[in-house]
Amino acid sequence: MKPIITESEYLSESAGPRPPVLLDVRWQLGGPNGRADYEAGHIPGAVYVDLDSELARPAGTGGRHPLPDPEDFGAVMRRAGVGRRTPVVVHDGGQGWAAARAWWLLRWTGHLDVRVLDGGLAAWTGALSTDIPKPEEGDFEPQPGAMGLLHADGAAELARSGLLLDARAAERYRGDVEPLDRVGGHIPGAVSAPTTQNVDEGGYFLPAGSLASRFTALGADGTTEVGVYCGSGVSGAHEVLALELAGHRAALYAGSWSEWSSDESRPVATGPEPA
Repeated sequence: MKPIITESEYLSESAGPRPPVLLDVRWQLGGPNGRADYEAGHIPGAVYVDLDSELARPAGTGGRHPLPDPEDFGAVMRRAGVGRRTPVVVHDGGQGWAAARAWWLLRWTGHLDVRVLDGGLAAWTGALSTDIPKPEEGDFEPQPGAMGLLHADGAAELARSGLLLDARAAERYRGDVEPLDRVGGHIPGAVSAPTTQNVDEGGYFLPAGSLASRFTALGADGTTEVGVYCGSGVSGAHEVLALELAGHRAALYAGSWSEWSSDESRPVATGPEPA
């Protein structure tokens, strides 16, 4: 199944016999959660989910956005109306990172029918609503393991034996700046692949062929194992989604640079791409 859906496709499915559950995951790094914006106006029927408190555990040794406990995540999804066989569509304000985090978590915990609204709320041309839906409780039960998940040692090994992509901005990869974590730089052997290059100026994913060409140039040749990390496992999920559009399955290092760099014993590389 294609991991993204257009506005017109969503409207068509919403009018059909199996309308998707719509999750609004608006989020901004370092900003307030998106609930106030959601309550001020959202796509009709959308249920708000908070990334920081419901799609992650509190920050700690596992990074700034450790994965949530699967049972806690399942309870959040059931309250939002997600069932085992319910189609799910996720959107955020338009950047796509938060929506991709929810998409990845649902896929990782075994949900088979989940897509990201391409372009997010910014792509929505219809009216907004202030009505807060009260969905019927869903029956989704998480079964983690359906998507590849890396821990720190596995990410280090993949950087040596396969292809580990760093989805952060290039200047953070090089270590020129580091606004969030203890130290700048990257995991030795990782390749810079900023998430922002997966989309066009409007925030829509590039065509699958363009993404395939991009990732081939970065070393994804169809035989090499691929992993992704970012700052805290959010934008990296967006890169995993882009890789899937391009025909590649990739594992996510969820702890990402915020976990890696917090351990002073782990090596840090700086500067441009590895040879």
